[in-house]
Amino acid sequence: MKQIVGGTLGAGPERVWTNFVSDRSAAWYAALYRRDGLRGGHVIMLGPGNEGEARAALATYPGGLQIGGGVHLDNARNWLDAGASHVIVTSWVFRGGRVDLDRLSQLAEAVGKERLVLDLSSRRRGSDYFVVTDRWQKLTDLALSRESLEKLAACCAEFLIHAVDVEGQCRGIDQELVSRLAEWSPIPATYAGGASSLADLETVTRLGQGKIDLTIGSALDIFGGSGVRYEEAVAFNRQSR
Repeated sequence: MKQIVGGTLGAGPERVWTNFVSDRSAAWYAALYRRDGLRGGHVIMLGPGNEGEARAALATYPGGLQIGGGVHLDNARNWLDAGASHVIVTSWVFRGGRVDLDRLSQLAEAVGKERLVLDLSSRRRGSDYFVVTDRWQKLTDLALSRESLEKLAACCAEFLIHAVDVEGQCRGIDQELVSRLAEWSPIPATYAGGASSLADLETVTRLGQGKIDLTIGSALDIFGGSGVRYEEAVAFNRQSR
């Protein structure tokens, strides 16, 4: 398990900044989440050679984890059969810097929109946020807006949106993006990027009006961080329920 600073993966070995490399297996983390009843965690395959670990995690916590990284029409159903609750797709539904609605519709039909999560991780350009694909290296022409999210929501159950500019840096969340997602998204959305403390979790809950979830990565103690203790996050999650 690795924690990568956003936007450096795929930019050349000399530019890949890794915050943390765990000596624990993916299945160990899955067992931990299963013990504590945490659903909706993300298993992301960063490049080739990770399928075995991913399958082990899904088998350990069937129905409790989402899977992403290289998901497309030909393998999405297999990942659901392997135990994933949802499949997460990004780059496959974008071609030539544009979203391919036909591909997205085909995938939604194949797996069911209720089991499809659309990753719209974005970078800020001026006053707008534009989706980036291919390990966050390629800027698309899709800007996040009320109109674009309403259109895409017809084909998926949830959005996953990393704020790539702050991802992995533990310097605080992008509050503007969280506020916009709360205002615009007609379906559940999970925000990721920059979380450094339990206060960020409280801020996302407030700004997100209870509609936006937060992913905490590098700041969490089980991922080598010091800003948030895992037990605190579990307690907050249970209290929020």
